[in-house]
Amino acid sequence: MPTTRPALAWLLLPLVVAGFAALWTLAALYSGRQCSFMAVVGAIDVLWVLGLAPRMGVAARATLATLSTAALVVLANWSIIAIHLGGPLGTGPLASMAKLGLHHARTLAGLANDWRDGVWVVLALAISAGWPFFNARRLALSAR
Repeated sequence: MPTTRPALAWLLLPLVVAGFAALWTLAALYSGRQCSFMAVVGAIDVLWVLGLAPRMGVAARATLATLSTAALVVLANWSIIAIHLGGPLGTGPLASMAKLGLHHARTLAGLANDWRDGVWVVLALAISAGWPFFNARRLALSAR
């Protein structure tokens, strides 16, 4: 079993969220689709990184995983919308992300995402919220 490094997990979590949002954005831009299934993969990635911090309570781990997954989904959708808007206007991705307003982003996200995308996002949030409880129960039963 690999050794755990709690400080490494805290440093890796924002990097994993930002990096996976960038990966999701690239997949969406190259495929021409939203690629919302990446939310589930991102939730699993966040749970894997949080597994490096064993001293966390189960409820805290579930809360942090759910918040991180939600941040990942929002950041990925924000960047997809911003790049689609900023590309034809000649602005860079970061400048476009900074100029995008909340109301405009919500409107375009509502137009770009359909019910299937919502199902993937809800499934990702359910996995990130429920897996720490399931895993803790599984570990408690195996310790008997």
